[in-house]
Amino acid sequence: MADPSFFVGIVGNIISILVFTSPIATFRRVVRNKSTEEFRWLPYVTTLLYTSLWAFYGLLKPGGLLLITVNAAGAALQATYVALYLAYAPRDTKVKMAKVVVGVNICFFAAVVLVGLVALHGAVRLFAVGVLCSALTIAMYAAPMAAMRTVVKTRSVEYMPFSLSFLFLNGGIWSVYSLLVKDYFIGIPNAMGFVMGTAQLALYMAYRNKKKLVALKEEDEEKGVVHLMGQVELGQTKVPSLKKGLSLPMPSSLPSPLHGFGNLIKALSATPLELQSVLNQHERVGAKEEHHDDDEEHAYSSK
Repeated sequence: MADPSFFVGIVGNIISILVFTSPIATFRRVVRNKSTEEFRWLPYVTTLLYTSLWAFYGLLKPGGLLLITVNAAGAALQATYVALYLAYAPRDTKVKMAKVVVGVNICFFAAVVLVGLVALHGAVRLFAVGVLCSALTIAMYAAPMAAMRTVVKTRSVEYMPFSLSFLFLNGGIWSVYSLLVKDYFIGIPNAMGFVMGTAQLALYMAYRNKKKLVALKEEDEEKGVVHLMGQVELGQTKVPSLKKGLSLPMPSSLPSPLHGFGNLIKALSATPLELQSVLNQHERVGAKEEHHDDDEEHAYSSK
């Protein structure tokens, strides 16, 4: 009978590779626009180091085949992202990024491998590389915390993609795997990642409809302003009511469709102070018209 850890590890491989492939849409946009725009390059460089070190840890650990497969695939994808970013980044960014890639992904990784193979041996070697991998994993899971603060501050999930929330699945499955194989270097950081990912998912579910509600509220307010201004302008230009013995109003006094359209445009740009001024003016005009009509009726009745 196959070891249950093998099946859990296969599921972990699938979920992790899905997480690693999530930036593909971003780099399609980069290639299409031939520009990196405002996308950050540091996450791809650090993830490349993270996956490379975990692949090395899998090579050192007995029975670490599933760690090798998932992290080798992740390292290959991250290297592709880094190469595409370097190809389309502005010159200044390209120079800075290239220095970091050489220093971190080549020199530092080579130094870890060299020291691990030459200076360290047995359990000490595995312990040193495991601690380093665990620290990088915790940093990777903690990175979206900045996005969570932005979500709470803006009450919008615009700056936290839903795919980030699925990190809780990745952390959860590898936590189970670590219990089955009794590897705490895998378990501790992924358990923390599961907690952080769950918090991100809860935050996403709490604020995912806030943006829609705000947009609907603004739309309703805009419609209310348009309706109010329309009513005010209609009251200012309305046709006087017919009185006994009075002639019909001249056609030129009727508002034109173009004039009404202009009123709508003015309504969209009106400030609350302007609205209050128009309302006060309308009340004064209405009072004058009523007073004038009363005078005419009194004069007519006296005849």
